[in-house]
Amino acid sequence: MNKQDKKTVILGASTNPMRYAYRAAEMFSEREIPFVPVGIKKGEVFGEEILDLRERPSISGVHTVTLYLGPQNQKEWYDYILSLQPQRIIFNPGTENQELFDLAKANNIDACRACNLVMLSTGQF
Repeated sequence: MNKQDKKTVILGASTNPMRYAYRAAEMFSEREIPFVPVGIKKGEVFGEEILDLRERPSISGVHTVTLYLGPQNQKEWYDYILSLQPQRIIFNPGTENQELFDLAKANNIDACRACNLVMLSTGQF
């Protein structure tokens, strides 16, 4: 699969360089993998505006949703995440959530517990 076909939504995007979501955006940018940062704080990361999660932005052609929201903050967004119709959801460390994992599987979405940064670093993305 061409990397241009792997549009990824970073859910929980941040402009804080100390956050893993920021590092993920940096790695997507470096590898020229299209990404859409979505979060609750305004800003821009690597030339991409962070879309307001509360507005449930419509995003088409999503291949992957990579989660940087803790499980306690995910439930209200289940419908939104599923509405993006991703091919897969990556549950990064600390975001593991069996309920959403099962919902993804029930909707024929590949759900994996993995570290997006490791996947990108090792060519497994």
